[in-house]
Amino acid sequence: MYTMMQVCRELDMTYQTLKFYCNEGLVPGVKRDNNNRRIFDEKDVKWIKDLTCLKKCGMSIQEMKEYLELCLQGESSIIPRKEMLAKKQDALRISLKELEDSIAYIDWKQNFYDDILSGKRPYVSNLIRTEE
Repeated sequence: MYTMMQVCRELDMTYQTLKFYCNEGLVPGVKRDNNNRRIFDEKDVKWIKDLTCLKKCGMSIQEMKEYLELCLQGESSIIPRKEMLAKKQDALRISLKELEDSIAYIDWKQNFYDDILSGKRPYVSNLIRTEE
């Protein structure tokens, strides 16, 4: 069994985040010790790790709750779960493409500046007006 602090250290999450997830009902069936402190087993820790991943995927708390409800329905809800994850996956792919495009722009701009600094090309700016 794990304490809140042990789970937080294990998953590199804040105590406040874990407490929030528990209070929001995102960690079902949380057990308590003799002092009424939350304790977690291996399955709980794996689920909390899943929650962390879902959050990083851009799921809102409400979407995480919907996903949890589907998970609690068992095997019969695999198709809607897959559909939900596929939508998030598509959104992540779009975000990844946008990030890759941004990185490509910065790479190009860095090379442009390197060429200017090395004398391979003259400095030209679209922002500075010159007499023609």
